[in-house]
Order: sequence, then C-alpha cells, then structure tokens
Amino acid sequence: MMDPSVIARTQFAFTVSFHIIFPTISIGLASFLAIIEGLWLKTKDEIYLQIYKFWLNIFAMSFGVGVVTGIVLSFEFGLGFARFAEIAGPAIGPMIAMEVLTAFFLEAGFLGIMLFGMNRVGPRLHFFATCMVAVGTLLSASWILSANSWMQTPDGVSFQNGRLVVVDWIRVIVNPSWLFRLPHMFMAAFLTASFLVSGVGAWYLLRGKYLAFARKSVALGTAFATVLIGVQVFLGDILYGTMLHYQPSKMQAAEGFWPKKSQSPAPYYWIIVPDQKNERNRVAIGIPWLGSIWLTHSLRGRVAGLSNTPPDRQPIMGMVFYSFRTMYGIAILMFAVGIASIWHRLKGTLFVSRGFLWLLVWMTPCGIFATLAGWYVAETGRQPWVIWGMLRTADAVSPVPGHAFLSTLIAFVCVYSMFLAAFLYFALRIIRRGPMEISVYAEASGSLKNALRPYVLDSSEPVRR
Repeated sequence: MMDPSVIARTQFAFTVSFHIIFPTISIGLASFLAIIEGLWLKTKDEIYLQIYKFWLNIFAMSFGVGVVTGIVLSFEFGLGFARFAEIAGPAIGPMIAMEVLTAFFLEAGFLGIMLFGMNRVGPRLHFFATCMVAVGTLLSASWILSANSWMQTPDGVSFQNGRLVVVDWIRVIVNPSWLFRLPHMFMAAFLTASFLVSGVGAWYLLRGKYLAFARKSVALGTAFATVLIGVQVFLGDILYGTMLHYQPSKMQAAEGFWPKKSQSPAPYYWIIVPDQKNERNRVAIGIPWLGSIWLTHSLRGRVAGLSNTPPDRQPIMGMVFYSFRTMYGIAILMFAVGIASIWHRLKGTLFVSRGFLWLLVWMTPCGIFATLAGWYVAETGRQPWVIWGMLRTADAVSPVPGHAFLSTLIAFVCVYSMFLAAFLYFALRIIRRGPMEISVYAEASGSLKNALRPYVLDSSEPVRR
C-alpha cells in the first residue's frame, strides 16, 4: 500500500528541488548583469555590453522557468499539506503575499524594460531597470528565506485555543536563523553565477573563439568567485554554530556521530554506513583529529552525537550526512579554484593554462549542485518536523489517497523534464552560438522621449546586432 505522506513528501521534494535551481541562477545573474552594465556605462567598453547581452538571454530563460515552477509550490501547500496550511497560514501566508506585492511587482515592472528596452530607452534608465530587477530578486529571496527560516526556527507565535496566532511580526520575519541563512543563500547564488560565467569563458578560450569576451569573463568570474567563496566559508561557519544551537540533531546527523560524546580527539568522517535502528555506524572512514580541530576548535574536543536526540525525533542520518558532505566538498573545490586563479593571475597564465581552464569548465554547474545539497541539509535535517517543535511532517499531509499523489508526481516529472530539456537546449544553443557581434555604441542612445518620436519608430534603418 502506498504511504500518502511518503509520496507527498517526494512530490514536494522533487518540485522544490527543480524550482530552486532557477531562482539561484536568476538571483546571481541579475546582480552580475547590474555590475556589468554599470561597468559598461562607466568605461563604454564594448566587451561589457557583449557580456551583458549574452547573459541577459540566459537570465530571461531561468527567470521564466523559475516563475512558472514557483507557482506550483503555493498550490502544493494547500492541496498536499492541508494541515500545514491551516496551522502555518497566519505566519507563512502574509510573508508569501508580501513577496508578491513587493519583489514580484518590482521585477515584473522593470523586467520588460530590461529585456526589450535597450534600443527604446536611455542607457541610464535601462541601467536603473536592471538594478531594480536585481533588487527584486534579492527581495524575493529575502521573503522566501524568511518564511522557510521561520519553519526552521519558529518565533513570534503562540497557540491559543488550538490555533496558531502571531503575537510579534518582527520576530516572525526576523526569526533566529533568518539573518544567518539569508546571506548564506545570497552567496550561493552569486557563486553559482560566477562559476557559470567563468566556465563559459574558459570553454571559449579552449576553443580559441571570442577571445576578448572570454578573457574578460574568466577574469571577472574567477575574481568574484575567489572573494565570494572566502565570505561563504566564514558565513557557513557562523550558520553552522547557529543551527547547532537551535537544531542540534541536524548538525549531529551532518557530522555522522552517534555516541552522546565522541572519542577524544574526534575524527572527521567522510564516509559512513549508518545503522539508524541501532544508532551506530557499520563503517566510518575519516581523518583523525580533524573533527576536534574543525568542529570544536581544540585539539582534543568531543563532538555530540545523534543519540542525544530521542529516536522518534531523529532525522535520517545518511541523507543529512552525505548532503552536507557534498556541499562541503564542493566548497573545498571552489576554494581551491579561487587559490589557483590567484596563482595563475600572478603568473600571467590565467588565460593560457589549459588544465586550469578545463577545471573551470568542469566546475561550471558546481554552484547549482552545492545549493541543492545545502537545501537538502536544511530540509532533511529538520525532519521529522515541518515546523520545528510544533508540527510533524507526517501530521501535515492532506487526507488524499496515495495514488492521487503518485499520479501528480509522475505528471510533474514529465512536465518538468521537458522544462529542463528546453532550458538546457536553448542555453547550450546560445553558448555554442557565442556572443553576438555588437557595435561599440549601444542602440540605447537618447532618452525615452526621443525613442518614442515617430521618425524613430517608423525608421526603416536596420538595427545592428
């Protein structure tokens, strides 16, 4: 017999995993495009305009897919998790509404100018539109992360007569983990964009095409990535300590220890085969001493294990552990690439070292994989709670037959697979085609008033592209 709660959770996990890919790309690329257009306005260097127009196409596709797939999630709250919607509605509902009223309206209001206004409005107005879209993506992420962080560390509410009531909106929005999770998510999006840009630039250099465009892309992408990964490691350490305080079972599972106190000095495990029922590891392979040094900042510190949490409140260790190791492993690779880029930059071989360029190509999607892994740590580590300490996931599922969830899950897999195939096809087509030949001067010359004059609108002169 199909368990409705398992299939409902699988369906939501699939849809939210697919969705988060595209906002991550959009947030990172929107800010990148704002910086690039600002550099073009300052320097009038044609390369910046080429980079802007090239990545604007991919941004537009990712933004569109993100909007479409995000709408589905709101319906899933009510249709698949009715009890959650009933209880969390007073807190979650207004935050989602504010995301629509502020961020979405801001993005929608200026997106048209950003995408189609280059030859219709002045450069400064177009730059303002790009900045507003970038701000809109950041606002959108802020509201969504606030809602999700409230589910992780709920605050500002109380139960009165069996119903959840908001008693302090500031504490709901600025909940204990939001201020730490939000910048961590921003850095993840910016790193995703940085490695996308540098990876595509490296591919062009290896092929010997669009060399000026490629050099500037690699130089900018690796510079941003080097700074951002340093900031991300710092933010991640702070977030780790915060979640260890509020959700100790999540971080205990992420480290792979079962005993209430580990041996001293503690190793740092990289491979485990956990036995959840008997609360032990059948296999555990790690680096001696590193656990104490990294996790307790001492040579002989002990690490708390998952046995400190009652069995009915424990997340599945294997899922949390390997999600965390995937995220952490990719972060180490990113950091190594940043150090290598500094080395090659100082040696003057940043654009000619084929080994390093191939490494950048292979690292192109690493930000997406790291973001997904981090999201799995956050969500699987919260189990068995959907609202930490208030509502269990199993109690939040709607009374819907398992086969109904299964049919919609199959439909989502089919439709979303087509979305992904279409996105990859057109994105790779844009990359293969390369940056378009653009004149030194942008078509966006003059003001909006000039652009709307009849002799401009009726002009038969072709626009150079």
